[in-house]
Parts: sequence; structure tokens; C-alpha cells
Amino acid sequence: MKSSIASAWQRFRPGIAPTVVVLVLLPLMVGLGCWQLSRGQEKQALVDSYAERRAAEPIHGDQLAALADPAFRRVHLRGQFDAEHSVLLDNRMRDGKAGVELLQPFHDQASGLWLLLNRGWLPWPDRRTPPAFTTPEQPVNLDAWVYVAPGETFQLQADPVASNWPRLLTALHPSALWAELGRSGYGYELRAEPGPGTYETRWPVVAMGPEKHLAYAVQWFAMVLALLALYLYLGWHHTKKEKPHESGHESTQHV
Repeated sequence: MKSSIASAWQRFRPGIAPTVVVLVLLPLMVGLGCWQLSRGQEKQALVDSYAERRAAEPIHGDQLAALADPAFRRVHLRGQFDAEHSVLLDNRMRDGKAGVELLQPFHDQASGLWLLLNRGWLPWPDRRTPPAFTTPEQPVNLDAWVYVAPGETFQLQADPVASNWPRLLTALHPSALWAELGRSGYGYELRAEPGPGTYETRWPVVAMGPEKHLAYAVQWFAMVLALLALYLYLGWHHTKKEKPHESGHESTQHV
């Protein structure tokens, strides 16, 4: 049995080019599959943390600064919007419709903190006219949760073209806004829950769910199996094609 297996492997000749291709692609594809699995686990941890913290009672604004891990923490706020310094985040799609997210400074009365509050998404179907929104003039009570962005975002810079308010940006870092306004503010964006002065507040936790990463991992590992199967096929097929040639050569020598 062992001798037949050894003999079979001795006849295995896939060729140099297929071997090089497999040696290059196989580790890459396995690595991409493992990376997708890892990303899926990270996203699942985020989703679980979001669900747990969204079910908890909201804290007060004066407790924010003491939180070592503020992501997804619910906060109860009472204060007033700063309508003069509004920021519109561009290229935000909802249900296939183009729109923007409205961010405004919010002064929390309980803590005295300035917060960057995302009031939600609003449609912007016609870019020839600016998005229409209103801002409550009186103090409001509302609940929000802390959004911690996965990585650094675009920094708000002094741009003479964008010196007027409201500003249209693709992303905004809170600390850059506080530095420009000369205010001491909280370092993370807060996203409003449905309440006074809010727009569309159905916030996705992650752009791509853990199930998507798992599906991509399965695809990569399936491609690994397909590559190995093709490599084995080429090796045995190449050997079978050589056999008639070798037999004919031997018969000629015998004659």
C-alpha cells in the first residue's frame, strides 16, 4: 500500500508554472480567509457590546468624562443646540436615497460640556439647493449614545472656501471642531435617539455585519480547495498524457 502511494506521488508532475502559482496564491488566499474570520469576530463583539449597552439605562452628561470605554454608552442630556455652527456630512445613503447627516454643537447644562451631537439623516435629492433643516431654539431633553469611529477620520481644516456655516464635509473629528471654535468639548460624536429636534436616527452599528465576513471567509476557503483540486488534477493529467509517449518510445527501441 505504501509503495503504491509512493509510486503514485513519484508520477505526480504538475509542472513548474502551476507549482509557482499555487505557492504564491495559496498562502495569500488562506490568509485572506483567516482575516475575514477575524474581522467577523471583531464585528460580532461590537454588535454584542452595542446590544448590551443600548439596553442599559442612560447615564448623565457629567459622567461621560470618567468613562474609560464610552463606546455605545447611552446618555441623557438637557441643553441647547448651537445652530450657528452646523456641519453636514455628505455622501450618506439611506434606503438607496442620497442625503446628509446633521451635526451641531450641543451644550449640556448638567455637565457644562460641549458635545458634538448628530441629529440624524435627512434627504438631499437636489444638490442645486442646500438641505433644509431647522433647529430648536429652546433647551431640549434628549437621549443619545457615544459613537467611537473605527479609526481616524478627516480633520476639519481652515479652508477659505469652507469658512462659512453650515459646512459640507465628508467626515468630522470633534476635537478639530472644538479647537477651531475655541471650546473645551467632548472628544467623541454622540448620535441622537428619536426625540425633539431629531431626524432619521436608524443608525447601523457596523457598515458590514459579521455574517458578511463569514460568507467572504467561506468563499476564500472554497477557492483554496478549488485551487488544490486543480493543482492535483493537472499533476495527474500531465502524467497520464506522458504514458502513451513513453510506451511508444519503449516499443520502438524494442523493435
